[in-house]
Amino acid sequence: MDEEGRRGRLRSFLIGGVVGASAAIAAARRLRPAPRRRVSPTGLGAFERAPCFREIVELEERSQ
Repeated sequence: MDEEGRRGRLRSFLIGGVVGASAAIAAARRLRPAPRRRVSPTGLGAFERAPCFREIVELEERSQ
């Protein structure tokens, strides 16, 4: 086999490898799950919506 044929194939193989690797990286980025946003309330808002807190508030209102 002549030298130019080998160089051409090697160059084509390397370019194909780089293109394939970049496509694999791009696909992997798309497959990552997006960070979830909290749907539930945070902090004091979560506590105030808890059933146990509501019971305490109702009991305090009845006792007054």
